[in-house]
Amino acid sequence: MYEPIRTKSIHSMADDDAYPHRSREEELDIQLAGHLSALLAVTDELGIDDAAEQIASQIARLRGTPPVRHAGPRRGDTAALHRRAHDLAGRALVVAASRADTAVAILSAERMDAHAAALAEPRLVGAP
Repeated sequence: MYEPIRTKSIHSMADDDAYPHRSREEELDIQLAGHLSALLAVTDELGIDDAAEQIASQIARLRGTPPVRHAGPRRGDTAALHRRAHDLAGRALVVAASRADTAVAILSAERMDAHAAALAEPRLVGAP
């Protein structure tokens, strides 16, 4: 009743060998390095040098190259920066736990605690 298809379908799947594939571990490394890079940018803006150096060393370990650094502290809403850093550290913690990267998990948890403590200080509550 139906005539068989004689030509290759344009809807067929592409050749798997033609596209690079990354492992789950490589994808998590990329994601973790991205979260840490964002955390580093905020940490640099806050001017927390010792924490920034620790974060930069972890990014260098994951990427194999040192990260690009922020020019330095800016004047801005310090409370908002601490909230942003706390959120970014939390994201990094989740990925580090998924990846079983103990060093980054500990660093992320420490940064979350530090930013939560900074937000609890009364001088930041009314800060612009």
